[in-house]
Amino acid sequence: MKLGARILKTGVAIVLALFLAQTFGLPTPLFAGIAAIFAIQPSIYRSFKTIVQQVQGNVIGAFIAIIFALIFGDHLIGVGFAAVTIIAIMLKLKLGDAVTLALVMMIGIMELPDDNFILYAVLRFATMLTGIFSAFLVNMFFLPPKYEPRLFQSLYDVQDEIIRWTRLTGRQASEHSATKKAMGKISDRYSKIDTYFSLFKEERGYTKKFTFQKARKLVIYRQMLAASRDGFDILKQLHLYENELIDMPPHFRMMIQELLDELLTYHEQILLKFAGKLKDDRMNHSGLDGRMDRHEVMDIFVKEINIAKQEEEQDFSAYHLLHLLSSLLQYEEQLEDLDRMIVRYVKRHGDEMDEKLQEDII
Repeated sequence: MKLGARILKTGVAIVLALFLAQTFGLPTPLFAGIAAIFAIQPSIYRSFKTIVQQVQGNVIGAFIAIIFALIFGDHLIGVGFAAVTIIAIMLKLKLGDAVTLALVMMIGIMELPDDNFILYAVLRFATMLTGIFSAFLVNMFFLPPKYEPRLFQSLYDVQDEIIRWTRLTGRQASEHSATKKAMGKISDRYSKIDTYFSLFKEERGYTKKFTFQKARKLVIYRQMLAASRDGFDILKQLHLYENELIDMPPHFRMMIQELLDELLTYHEQILLKFAGKLKDDRMNHSGLDGRMDRHEVMDIFVKEINIAKQEEEQDFSAYHLLHLLSSLLQYEEQLEDLDRMIVRYVKRHGDEMDEKLQEDII
């Protein structure tokens, strides 16, 4: 079993919340620990948003609890009405994520004794806030989250998987069911990549320099993800048109395979270039030089299609071939854009690269 940073931070946040509650002499420190559990988040930005929502939710929960406690006392019916009222108000104010902690606050206040009720309610509110702010402090200073290495590693791993299966499928060497199962797993991994991208996008710095650095990287990662998805689309087309590709003349399959291998190798080199794994003489060199123009590729395929129609006795359908070719050319354009971005970035801002990414990646 692997203990992640968030698991450790949750434990530390609970300990800190309980310690501060005991140090300040707040009643029932247990509520501080409960608040810390709900307030811990995967990013500092989300922690800040959680603080705002949880404080608002606790204010609403405490206010409703005091009103209903003064009217109904600790009667069970009063607790139920208070819960319904809090949920309705929170949903109306779009504070649904803070409903649970607000209800905990409400129950904690309504079960208080009648003597000095208001004072105890204020202290209970302070106890909950202690837990919320403890979680925020832990998230900010204890193992602060860095999602860029995870984002790039996930992108590289999924692209490696796509390249492997694309080469097998393009040569009709993989089982149909095995390819379908692999594509399902790849689709699931894209959900994780999207989560990492969102978390990386939410990372906040304290200087303008960090803000500009992250903005430049976001542009690259967004293009990297777009190119990867285009590559995955080609794999899906190869799988979908498997029978049609088999029925094509051998020279057609050979031309597609050569173009596909060239693009897949190109994609691999681009990712290695960004990770700083290529030789120095290749880091600032664009892979565009010496490549056949896409218009030339189209002309060649059109001529070959016309020749095939004349030579084949049966009618030759070029629909699937042109559809696949269109996707290949779009994939090439995405790779060219990504390559240009990375070459410019390496030349001008190579010192901004994350050392952990360069050391641990791949």
